[in-house]
Amino acid sequence: MQMPSAVPHPIRRARRPTAWQVECTIGTVMMVAAPLTARTPLPTDVRLTAGVGIVGWLVFLVLDHRRPAAAPFVLGGSALVLAQSMAATDDGTIVIMVCVALAALSAHTRPAPVTIVLATVAVLGSAVLGDVVRARPVAHVGGSASIVLVVVMLGLIRRDYRVKAEHAQRLVEREEHARREHARAAALEERTRIARELHDVLAHSLGSLAIQLEVADGLLDERADVAAALHRIRRARRLVDEGLVEARHAVVALREDVRPLAEALARLAADHQDGGTNRVRMAVLGTVRPVAADAAVALLGAAREALTNAARHATGADVGITLEFRPDAVRLTVRNDPAERPRGPEHGPHGYGLTGMAERLALVGGSLTAGRDGDGWLVAVEVPG
Repeated sequence: MQMPSAVPHPIRRARRPTAWQVECTIGTVMMVAAPLTARTPLPTDVRLTAGVGIVGWLVFLVLDHRRPAAAPFVLGGSALVLAQSMAATDDGTIVIMVCVALAALSAHTRPAPVTIVLATVAVLGSAVLGDVVRARPVAHVGGSASIVLVVVMLGLIRRDYRVKAEHAQRLVEREEHARREHARAAALEERTRIARELHDVLAHSLGSLAIQLEVADGLLDERADVAAALHRIRRARRLVDEGLVEARHAVVALREDVRPLAEALARLAADHQDGGTNRVRMAVLGTVRPVAADAAVALLGAAREALTNAARHATGADVGITLEFRPDAVRLTVRNDPAERPRGPEHGPHGYGLTGMAERLALVGGSLTAGRDGDGWLVAVEVPG
């Protein structure tokens, strides 16, 4: 039996540490290495103070991931404890540890700048207090204080950069969230438009189909007129085919919003002329501009309905399509000349197609008028925009 081949696992992208994580790692190394690399053995009380400082740093690292708001307070407390021993050594061991703690505190984004300044002042005061307790000149802490102040200033600059970076990240996340919501709303709007268009098309087609079948049923039941009933049934079948074609056109038009209106009308006119029922000429007036998708679909539907009526009732006649871009509206007119092969009065230009189209245009704030224009027939449509 052939064993199924193993599916290779996708290569996982290595997670890069953030700048803050790198800084904390460097701070940990310096905090631990400072007392271990002291040039002279540290007194017992200084070793104890350094141990408290290291523990405080480690607690800070843990809380920074779990409770970021409490982490700076632990760091400030350990800096105060370390500052008591700044004057106990001459090699700057404790000064390095204090600088590491204050650098992390001043670069942290949680405490306010005023809080950081107050903590720095308290740390320097604690250092002075240590000099007094150890009976050393207070001026001894001056050099160390200068180093501490420089470190704090650099930390505040770093903090400002981090705050701006976090703010920019939040803006990007909000914009991404807004983009997703906009895309979701656009998809829902498109589904609503497609559903409304299909509802109108199917309601018109099925309504006409029901009427034809009801008439055919009456002809067979009351008059036994098979020929007339068969004519009605064939007409019902033609209505079904036309309804399916119109529904397909509606879905295609709604899903191809990127195609410009003038281009879509030109393609519609060319397809109609290729059918051989009418010669179609098209003109575009005014400055061409984008049209809202729902308005464009309504205009295309009206043009399609007008061309269908021309094919039925004015076979062989010339048809003119004019698309006019006005300052505050878009107007479409479709005019056909008299038919070269006139049909009987039962095939007149009246029907439910234009009525349904007028109702669909009303949903987008448009209007439709249709009627005689000399010896021809004119359909005029206008939508805002």
